[in-house]
Amino acid sequence: MKKFTKIALGLSLVLSLTACGNKKDETNSNSNETNKAKTEDRFADAKEIKIGVCGEKNEVLEDIAKRFEKDTGKKIKIVSFSDYNQPNEALKAGDIDINAFQHKKFLEDYNESHKTDIVSVGDTLLAPMGIYSDKIKDVKEIKEKDKIAIPNDPTNGARALFLLQSAGLIKVDGKEGDAITLDNIKENPKDLEIIELDASQTARNLTEVAASVINSGVAVDAGFVPTEDSIYLEDKDDPAKAIYVNIIAAKKEDENSKILENFVKNYYQTDETKKLVEKETKGSEIPAWK
Repeated sequence: MKKFTKIALGLSLVLSLTACGNKKDETNSNSNETNKAKTEDRFADAKEIKIGVCGEKNEVLEDIAKRFEKDTGKKIKIVSFSDYNQPNEALKAGDIDINAFQHKKFLEDYNESHKTDIVSVGDTLLAPMGIYSDKIKDVKEIKEKDKIAIPNDPTNGARALFLLQSAGLIKVDGKEGDAITLDNIKENPKDLEIIELDASQTARNLTEVAASVINSGVAVDAGFVPTEDSIYLEDKDDPAKAIYVNIIAAKKEDENSKILENFVKNYYQTDETKKLVEKETKGSEIPAWK
C-alpha cells in the first residue's frame, strides 16, 4: 500500500512538472509573440495614414502627401481640427495615426499633464508667434489700459507673455520655456488688460481688443501673412525659440516605424518642401529640420 502511494505521488509530481513546463513554454511563446507584435510596423500594410492638423490651409502638407502616395501607394488623409485640444486626444483614441500641429514644448507639457507618452518622430517648421492689430501699425501705439488678447493654453499663453515682454510692453519673472502665467507679470507700466482666449479665437476677436497675440497657423488661416501683417514678430534666430519648433507626433509604439521615417525624412524634410514653404508662407514659417 505504501509502495503504491509512493508511485502515485511520483507520477503526480512528474505530471505536475510536465504541466508547469508546458505552461512555461506557452508563456514564453506568448511573450515572444507579443514582443514580435511590438516590433512589427503596423503601417506596412496600411493603405491610408491619417494625420491630424489644426486649421484649413494645408497646401504644403497636401503636396507632400501627393508625392508620398505617388511613390508608395499609401494615402495620407489630412484630418483638420478646430482647436489645439483635439489632435492629441484623437491620436490617443486611435482616430488618427499621427499629428502635425504642435511644438516641442506643447507636447512636453501635454504628456506631463495627461500622463501620456506621445513622441516626436521628426521636426517640421518654426512658426513665429506674432502680435496683430486692426487698429494700429506699431506696438508703440498701444495705449494705457488697452486690451491685449493672448492664447489661454499654458504653453502658448506663456510664450505670448514672453513675446509681450520682448516687445517692451510688460516684464515677467522667468525665462523662455518656463510655465509662467499672468501672475508672473512683475511690471505692467501701461496697466494693460490681458485677456486669455482659446488660441483659435485670438484672431476672430481682433475687433474687440487693441492687439492680439496669435499663433502663426491661426494667423494664416485668418488671412494674415505673419512677416507682412504682424506689428511685432518673434525673432526666429533666437536660440531660445528652439523649444517652439513644430513636430510630427505619434504614439510611442510607432516611434520606430520605417514607414513614418520614410514619410518624414524623404518627403517632408526635403528641399522640395523647403521651396514650397517659402512660396506659400512668404518666409513666415521656417524649415527647422537639420
